[in-house]
Amino acid sequence: MTYRTRLLVAYLLLWALLLFLVLAVASLRIRQDLEARTEQTLIEDTLALAKLYREPRTGSVPTPSLGGVSVALYLTSGLTVPRHPEVLLPKAVLQRARERPQLYRVPGWRTAYVRLPLGVLALSEPTGYIHQLASSVAQALLRSFLILLPLGALLVLVVGGFALTPLQRAAQAIAQRGPEHLEPLPYRGPEDELGRIVQRFNALLVALKEAREREQSFLAEVSHELRTPLTALTGYLERLARNPQDPLALQGAQRTAEHLARLVGDLLALARGEAERSVNPHIVELGELLEQAVHEYPGVIYRPPSEPLEVLGDPDRLLQLVRNLLANAVRAAGRPEGVVLELEPKGQEAWIRVIDDGPGIPPELQGRLFTRFARGPGGGTGLGLAIARQIAEAHGGSIQVHSEPGRTCFQVVLPLLEEG
Repeated sequence: MTYRTRLLVAYLLLWALLLFLVLAVASLRIRQDLEARTEQTLIEDTLALAKLYREPRTGSVPTPSLGGVSVALYLTSGLTVPRHPEVLLPKAVLQRARERPQLYRVPGWRTAYVRLPLGVLALSEPTGYIHQLASSVAQALLRSFLILLPLGALLVLVVGGFALTPLQRAAQAIAQRGPEHLEPLPYRGPEDELGRIVQRFNALLVALKEAREREQSFLAEVSHELRTPLTALTGYLERLARNPQDPLALQGAQRTAEHLARLVGDLLALARGEAERSVNPHIVELGELLEQAVHEYPGVIYRPPSEPLEVLGDPDRLLQLVRNLLANAVRAAGRPEGVVLELEPKGQEAWIRVIDDGPGIPPELQGRLFTRFARGPGGGTGLGLAIARQIAEAHGGSIQVHSEPGRTCFQVVLPLLEEG
């Protein structure tokens, strides 16, 4: 069964059970109230009649409730008036008689008895009418049950169907969603449980759509980034095929192959999150590591610290971080001489600054500069800065950028190795 059918069946069963309990309790309550009222009336009539027997004068019972009641008097001499009463009280019951009325119950009768100077006075009333009346009430309630049950079922179907309509529409809309159809679900209901479920599902659809768009953009950007060096490499190889002794073509092919290798490595590291996960910690002297990076970019100005600065980190990853920043700065400045690399201690931290005198980074680009394929004014793949941020965060540090026309500064903060 569908959820809608199961819910409606549950409502119908609950409605039937509720009606049955109400009718059963009502019938039992009516029977108990009638019996209690009969016993109370017998006790009142017994008190009134006993009062007449105790007074030295004649009179009548001052209540019309004695109709249909059988009166019997059990004398101390052993005689009974009348001789054969409707209900004969046993001797053990007569011996328990007191001056206050008591009740004696037998099937079909209720008897109230009280002790008098002459003996025991007993008033008995048949209770068969109570059972008849209770049966009539039960039959009337049963007929009401048979009428109310289908009426309530119809009401449950109408109200339940109306209440479940938003859920059914949401289910139909969800069934229509697929890889090519990721639009949010239309929902105009209240902010209840279903509303929150739809909101959460819509948020997931938006996230999935954005992820799909990022994937498509990633594939397009990768295709574009790989096509340019591959075209250049093909040209160099064609030149070498015509002239195997062409040193310029060989050098160009080597540079292009190295560029492709770095590009593929960056893509793999970024896609796998390798920069965050594969950190092999060593004690690294940052000054030596930065000198190694500067030697790869002749012309870059390096300002070393006045004392050795050690950090706990992966030397290969940290070298990759500095290389990426230097490559980005050289590309932005247009020449190595316009780039400055600084290293200095600040408390328990080491600050690495890469400063260039390029055109600067527009403010609207600075907020997303460390995301994949976010290119600065100098061009590039848009991967180096994203990987640099991953490496800095994997080492417990951070990276920031401050840029204005003529001066752009990338600052990396790493925690220094403690003496202990």
